[in-house]
Formats: sequence, structure tokens, C-alpha cells
Amino acid sequence: MNEIASSHGIHVNQIRQWRNRFLEQMPVIFAKENKKADQMKADYENQIENLYVEVGRLTTQLSWIKKNLESRSRAERIQMIDWDDKELPITTQAELLGLNRTSLYYKPVEPSPEEIFIKHKIDEIYTKHPYFGFRRITVVLNSNGLNINRKAVQRHMREMGIAGISPGPNLSKRNLEHRIYPYLLRNLAITCPNHVWGIDYSD
Repeated sequence: MNEIASSHGIHVNQIRQWRNRFLEQMPVIFAKENKKADQMKADYENQIENLYVEVGRLTTQLSWIKKNLESRSRAERIQMIDWDDKELPITTQAELLGLNRTSLYYKPVEPSPEEIFIKHKIDEIYTKHPYFGFRRITVVLNSNGLNINRKAVQRHMREMGIAGISPGPNLSKRNLEHRIYPYLLRNLAITCPNHVWGIDYSD
């Protein structure tokens, strides 16, 4: 029992020594930790500031790129797409180039042989009769054995960029701003050759 009590006393004394040593060194330890925490905070704020600077720089560069891309045609911007780029998705590339992503995968349908044949016939008729509109061309096509309605002919002519030549509106209406000259021969009796001469003049 005495040995146990003696051993217990030794452990108590050691604990007291450890406690006293800790209390003595505690201010130093906490001061170091506070200094370390302050340094970490300063480093973190410095990193945040650098990130803001980098974001501002990249935003300015992106605005400059988009502004200069506006002068490029859609075909030129499509050619800039890098389909093999693994780091920059097609969606992001399309957004940066101002393109609709879904339109990149669209392939126009080629006209059918029947449509090409009809357009050739329309072109032949229009070349011979440029004053024919879609109604008269429809009549000619149907008379030649082609069963087609006028709406289809009108659509084909619109796609071909042709239209029947016709006078514009109000061509017979007098322009009130033009000067009106009197008719000097109204009551003159012309009795011999070369009695009256006429000439057209336009400025």
C-alpha cells in the first residue's frame, strides 16, 4: 500500500509539473498560433485579390474577342469550331462564338431531282417570257404535262429570285412637282411640209 501511495504521489507531482509548464508556455503557443492564423488569413485575402484581378483581365479579353467576332460571317465562325478539343466543349465554343449549338449539327437537305427539273422548266419559260408571273407559268407547265399548283410555282420562283416584270404602280399619275408647258400647236393650222418641227428634250 505504501508503494502504491508513493507511486500515486509521484504521478500527481508529474501532472502538476506538466500543468505548470503548460500554463507557462500557453501564451507563447497561442501567440504562435495566432500569428500563423493571421498569416494564413493574409495569404488567403491576397489570393482572393489576385483572382479578382485575373477575372477582370479575362472578362476584358473576352469582351474584346466577342466584339471582333461580330464582324466575322457565320460561316467563318463555324470554321473556328474545334471538334477535337477535349478541354473546351462544343457548347462553350458555340457560346463564345455567338453560334446556336443545335444549328452546328444541321445539314441542309439537297433538292430532289424532280424539284431541280421543275426549276429548270420555270427558268426556260421565264427566259422566253420574262413578263410571265407565277400564274401564267403554272398554266404553261400544266399544259406541258407537269401537274403542279401555282403556290408551288410561286415558292420555286421566290427561291430562284425571279418575278414577272410588270409596270410599277401609279406610273400614269401626274407628278404635281413637274412643270406643265402649254401646247403651242393647239389652234395652229399646218398647211405645208416642214411647217412645224418637234424635238424631245430631257434634262
